[in-house]
Amino acid sequence: MADESDQEKTEEPTAKREADARKKGDIARSKELNTVVVLMMGSMMIWMGGERIFKGLWGVMERSFSIDRAHMFDPLSMVLSLQTAMQDALLFLAPFLIVMVLAAIVGPLAMGGWSFSAEAFMPKINKMNPLSGFKRMFAVRSLVELLKSLLKFLLVLGVMWILVENYLAEFIGLSQLPINTALIRASDLMTLSFVVLCASLLLVVAIDVPFSIWEYKKKLKMTLQEVKDEMKQTEGRPEVKGKIRQLQQEMSQGRMMEEVPKADVIVTNPTHFAIALKYEENGTGAPMVVAKGADLIAAKIRNIGVGHGITLVSAPPLARALFHTTEIGSEVPKGLYLAVAQVLAYVYQLRIATEKRWKKPKAPRNIKIPDEYKKYRSPF
Repeated sequence: MADESDQEKTEEPTAKREADARKKGDIARSKELNTVVVLMMGSMMIWMGGERIFKGLWGVMERSFSIDRAHMFDPLSMVLSLQTAMQDALLFLAPFLIVMVLAAIVGPLAMGGWSFSAEAFMPKINKMNPLSGFKRMFAVRSLVELLKSLLKFLLVLGVMWILVENYLAEFIGLSQLPINTALIRASDLMTLSFVVLCASLLLVVAIDVPFSIWEYKKKLKMTLQEVKDEMKQTEGRPEVKGKIRQLQQEMSQGRMMEEVPKADVIVTNPTHFAIALKYEENGTGAPMVVAKGADLIAAKIRNIGVGHGITLVSAPPLARALFHTTEIGSEVPKGLYLAVAQVLAYVYQLRIATEKRWKKPKAPRNIKIPDEYKKYRSPF
């Protein structure tokens, strides 16, 4: 047999393979997606609330540099002033920081979902191997990362060149404006430029996300032998499963045979089928099937019945109908009530005649069953 390492990985990963990889913290991730989500959320927050943050921080600076002469030489006053300034600045920056934290969480969740694995934190000796590191340097993934870095550099450089061409004159003209107006307009231009630059990276994400998913699926692909081995592990080896089924059947048959002596009658085919029926006279239910079988099992049921004095009634159509329409422990179908009642009536008459030493009644002949039950023919 060919070595498993020489086989081609052509099979899609199974659910178990993906679940095991996820437990190890190995899931599809895109660093570019995480980075762009954080940058885009940050740029949008600055775009929508940048003026408020700028004015708030500007006010904090004005108040910090406007100190009364009485407080200037008081060390405690300086500490309280610094504490107040930091609290005010944090208050203005809090929404922005909260959004940044949420963006850092949402980014990974957008691709691969949430996954925590203690195994991912464990050190791996193979990653410390210089030869393995040398191979990773020239792997396909490293080449793709190099191409992505070049693409990002050229993309950002191109977009930056366009922005400079469009806004250079306006930036130079800011020197002619009052300082407050110039600062506000400069912040608007810088924010707009930052948003455009972040949006341009969406092109990189559009390439990196499909590639990361494809690479992840390719890494998890399996050889045909791996699929077979996994099926054996999860479902069990065929010979072991066969042995288990055999033992289960033997146990089930053993319990069934224990119920045969409790039966009132055994309806037979007369040789191929045997169905043991029990009826509780004081009960409210219909007669119940306590045992049934064909061929050797049927013969065993008949032998146990004869050994315990259970009456055997030969009624081929009824036996076939009961065998195919009932389960062990289930009641007789309503359509067969009348036929079974004829059999039980004969059994009770025979029981009384035996006790009283009367003439034994004749066994019922040509027991009729409904037409829908006549379709069950003997396979022999």
